Amino acid sequence: MTARTLGVIFALSIITLTFQHSLAQGPKAGAGAEVAMTKADFDPLIGGCGGVYFLAEPGELVVEVVKRDRNARNTISELRAILVGPDREVLQEEFIPDDGQEVGSGLGPALTVTLRTTVQRTGIYALNVTVSRDRYGMHMVWGFRTNCPKYLIETARGHKDQRHQEPIVLENPDKPVTVCFHPRQGTFGVQLTGLPADAQPPTVHSANGEQLGVLTIGEPGTATWTAPADIHRDAIPWQLRLPSGKATINIEGVTIWGDAEPIGNACYWSPDPASWFPFIENRWLLTPYQGTIYADAGERGEVNLRVHNNAMEERDFALSVEFPDAQWPVEVRPAEVTVGARAASRVTVRYTVPEGEGPHQAYVRVTPSDTPAVTTWSALTIEPGEAPATKPLEMPLEVTPYAHENKQFGYLPDYPLGYQVYFSPDNQPYMRFGQGVATFRDGEGVITSINDALTARSETFEGQDVSLASTKIAFDADGGLYLPARCADKSALVYSADGGSTFEVYEIPGARGNIDIENFSGQNIAEGPPPFVRFRRTAKTTKLKWRSLNDLELFVPKKVNGRIEIGEPILITKMCIGLSAHSGIPSSVVSRGSKVHVTWGEATDPEEKVPGVPAYCVTYDAQTGELGKPALLGYGPPANDVHNSPSITMSLDAYLHVLIGTHGRPFQHCVSKQPNDAGGGWPEPLSAGEKLNQTYIGMVCTADGTLHVVYRLWQWGEPYPNSSHATLAYQRKRPGQGWEEPRILVRAAFSEYGVFYHRLTVDHAGRLFVSYDYWSTHWFYRNDHVGNRRAMLMSPDAGETWKLAETRDLVLGL
Repeated sequence: MTARTLGVIFALSIITLTFQHSLAQGPKAGAGAEVAMTKADFDPLIGGCGGVYFLAEPGELVVEVVKRDRNARNTISELRAILVGPDREVLQEEFIPDDGQEVGSGLGPALTVTLRTTVQRTGIYALNVTVSRDRYGMHMVWGFRTNCPKYLIETARGHKDQRHQEPIVLENPDKPVTVCFHPRQGTFGVQLTGLPADAQPPTVHSANGEQLGVLTIGEPGTATWTAPADIHRDAIPWQLRLPSGKATINIEGVTIWGDAEPIGNACYWSPDPASWFPFIENRWLLTPYQGTIYADAGERGEVNLRVHNNAMEERDFALSVEFPDAQWPVEVRPAEVTVGARAASRVTVRYTVPEGEGPHQAYVRVTPSDTPAVTTWSALTIEPGEAPATKPLEMPLEVTPYAHENKQFGYLPDYPLGYQVYFSPDNQPYMRFGQGVATFRDGEGVITSINDALTARSETFEGQDVSLASTKIAFDADGGLYLPARCADKSALVYSADGGSTFEVYEIPGARGNIDIENFSGQNIAEGPPPFVRFRRTAKTTKLKWRSLNDLELFVPKKVNGRIEIGEPILITKMCIGLSAHSGIPSSVVSRGSKVHVTWGEATDPEEKVPGVPAYCVTYDAQTGELGKPALLGYGPPANDVHNSPSITMSLDAYLHVLIGTHGRPFQHCVSKQPNDAGGGWPEPLSAGEKLNQTYIGMVCTADGTLHVVYRLWQWGEPYPNSSHATLAYQRKRPGQGWEEPRILVRAAFSEYGVFYHRLTVDHAGRLFVSYDYWSTHWFYRNDHVGNRRAMLMSPDAGETWKLAETRDLVLGL
């Protein structure tokens, strides 16, 4: 079995991988060279973060960035500016330091930095702007000037756990400012706040200068206007003209979006009508932006690229190949493609590696037929030899902006990357893939759609499609495969008796809820169908974001004459706070024989002073039908926070291990005094470390009794001296010893908030697998990428060494 063989099977998963490469950048212009700036001044000064997209033609590209601190709080506001090419090669990175002024001194002096490069071929370049300790861009304003005549701003802050909005904030009270934007169809509202007290009414115009409306001045500092649905959109962009350029601007469809917006979650605008170019309909024209492949001379291969049409109508695109110097065998097929509205089409790049030392480079260009001036390209780089991804790596992986696992290590997996891998009792790997299951049979990758392979279903589900409700895959001792699902607005359990070739679906009685099924965590294999719990929300506390009340119910299914009997729910508690499972995916259930053990956290009275979320564990005996008395294990701070979900596993000798979840505090470890029994007593919890800022538990136990944990760990200091940053950390505890110090597996590419959507699993040989998808709070960075950035690490030696997983690593245990 080879990577090339499996690459055809899993081509769709490869499309979503962001290829990266190290393109040799063109020579920089001299630092003191005089350049005529098309945008000659820094105005308007902008609040918030984000960046700018440039349609740059051959020649010199210069971007000068300014920052002025508001000096409203005692913090260090350091601006980070990154200039990247069409292939997202970082061309230059600069920092503007804090101005050092006293708190309360007002808007500080203008500090600037210049970024420049030589553009070798026309394409879409980008400027990325973030600020330390200020992901919302509230404590400074910035601006830019450039010699590039065509550009578009994207205002993009860090995320909030609420409806996404990106208001345009202007800080030029003494000058008029124009905001050019793309109006959505239908009626929409425009609202301004923060206007000067004596501000004149702003007006709205079409691109040809026709006045479309006048905003109505209302409460002090506010103005509003509603665009009628019947005003033509023939001349775009529209212009919002402010006589005084100080305001906070919200425009429906531009800064705030509904669920069905054609352009959503991206705030595009420009202060100059002449700079506008059709970027919106040409966003994500060709991805991945770049790719690195390791191969030897004479080898043939292919990669898939994605041509995207972001417009509301069908369009045609032409593709071609360019070279930086000598040509070598590369072709793209088809050379022309028609793509439907808001859709994408795949093209294939085939190559033969030439002789010579390399690296060998080629650029695949895409050109829309209706807007041929807006053309850009993706880069392909062939490096000689074996990819670093095939060998043990020096940890941590230092993810840097736009340079992830492929660029740094040649990571190019041919297995599905959407979700984590689980292993059946015979060590066969399985992964969820869309609404189906992927695995390997006879050395080939196989994907089976559940709805296409259903052979039996509950009567309630006749004629209804099944959708999977979890990324977990569970097994019984006979190799039966189970997946939580939904069907006809009810909870369901999908079962396969033949390794995922065919499926049956069974209704779970009662109201729909979130299902957490027992999965293999190292030393537990359910003899029959794996037990599962259901979380059903019954109340939500509006003033406490992370508190809700849930009924927690246990199900212990049985297999009778080859069919699954779900059984009735067993109520565990009505005070469960819920389950935090987007990262870590903690295990709520573990079993051995007839004993089923459940752990959970509870909500408490907000008026009650408690040290955290109380964590409990209880044992249910499926043979006698007896539910034991819940044991209070400890508390995960802070209180009433669903992030603090505990996780349970067991050792080979059946002792229960519970790690109490926290939100930015050290985890607490508990071990049962009696094997296979939560009611036999628990000693005081043991802290997993001092002053560790831990969240999102993923935990397994290997045969020697060692606990392995992967989680998000906040750190301060280098490489971000002025702020905090997220890391993906690994920690273990050997039997009879304390918790070892954390080891960093992956470090975030940006400071401020980040998460890794990680999952830790283990196979039956004790090998560890960590699936992760680095997610930055910064919308500008995330919006630029198509698909996820998921990768998978594995350790063959219980956490001593780590490498990026290859297909041969997944099937090695077979």
